Amino acid sequence: MDNIPEVTEKSLNKVSSSYLLWLACFFQLYGLHRIYNGKIRTGILYLCTFGLFGVGQFVDLFMLPNMVDDYNTKLKARMGISGAGVPLWQPAIASTIIKPTREQLMVKLLKAAEARGGKLSVTQAVMDTEISFAEVEAILKEMLKKGYVGVDNHPDTGVVIYYFLEL
Repeated sequence: MDNIPEVTEKSLNKVSSSYLLWLACFFQLYGLHRIYNGKIRTGILYLCTFGLFGVGQFVDLFMLPNMVDDYNTKLKARMGISGAGVPLWQPAIASTIIKPTREQLMVKLLKAAEARGGKLSVTQAVMDTEISFAEVEAILKEMLKKGYVGVDNHPDTGVVIYYFLEL
């Protein structure tokens, strides 16, 4: 139905598996438990330094449950699920969100300019409308070509100002 991966108990790391990998230190394989829990760099460091000369390996014996919990929390967050297992993103709701049309964006810019005395810079437009810089600039240039706005520079700062001719 949906292409959203499901987080199941099978996809989460287990403390017991981490302890088994921790025991690999008795076979000179230090840090496997860290690599398993997403700590690749420190896992490799442990491999090269005999588990930080045994001290790090010993400390991790007590830290493993927290390490597994942290990894699983990050995994759930990447999958869009809260720590309690509730989806953070619902496709049914997201699919009803419709991107505004070009004309609707122009109206937003018009209202923002009206609130600022008929003059608007790109940065002000982004702040007022929450539209991206590139999109605001493209729309304002389009409105300039159609004759809805004029363009000038601010006398003190030199910032490009679009002034709406009918406001």
